Amino acid sequence: MRKLITMLALTLGALALSGSAVAHDNRGDDGNDDSARHHDGDGHHHGQFTRTFTVTTTDGGTCQTHEWANIVVERTYVVKKHKDGSYTLTRFDRGSFVTLAGQSPGACDTTGDHGHTIRAGVEGRLRGYLRGTVTGGTFNPNAPCTGPDCGFRDVFLKTFFGPTAQFSCDTNSADCKFNYKYKAKKQGLLFHHWQDKGTGAGTLGTEEFNGDIADA
Repeated sequence: MRKLITMLALTLGALALSGSAVAHDNRGDDGNDDSARHHDGDGHHHGQFTRTFTVTTTDGGTCQTHEWANIVVERTYVVKKHKDGSYTLTRFDRGSFVTLAGQSPGACDTTGDHGHTIRAGVEGRLRGYLRGTVTGGTFNPNAPCTGPDCGFRDVFLKTFFGPTAQFSCDTNSADCKFNYKYKAKKQGLLFHHWQDKGTGAGTLGTEEFNGDIADA
């Protein structure tokens, strides 16, 4: 997930922007955060807007030049408007991964216990969220988005908030939070849990890694 946050928050990391996303009926969030709620199917719940996509992409770890897994997630965006005209945007991900041979996701972590490599074909599950604030845009909950990239953050923002919108997780800001967890059954692994979490973005961001998905 590290490459995702690199793209999103300048110096952090997580999901790559290559891949495809398919819209489908709205679903509940993944419950990975204390504020997570279930949402009804019409896309609104207690003043919140939700939209869910199926996203297929690759995932980068702590070694930023290496993609360590193919992933498929159900990605739900939750939008909540505030009185000052800003919006809280939360993205919930829940799905599966299949590893690619090479460096493990935690291989380049400079702290904690982790491995170095992972073989191809290890299967596991992931879940997590990213939350920040959108300002400067005009939210259109009825905006059409039918292309293959609708589930990716930059396309979602431009489509539903317009080209002038700014997301705090894309700037130097303390207003960003994320937490992603990965788990694989042992499958002969040396490490089978990995976590990537942090707060802030850009020069104000901090990131912490725990564990790994590694067989050596």
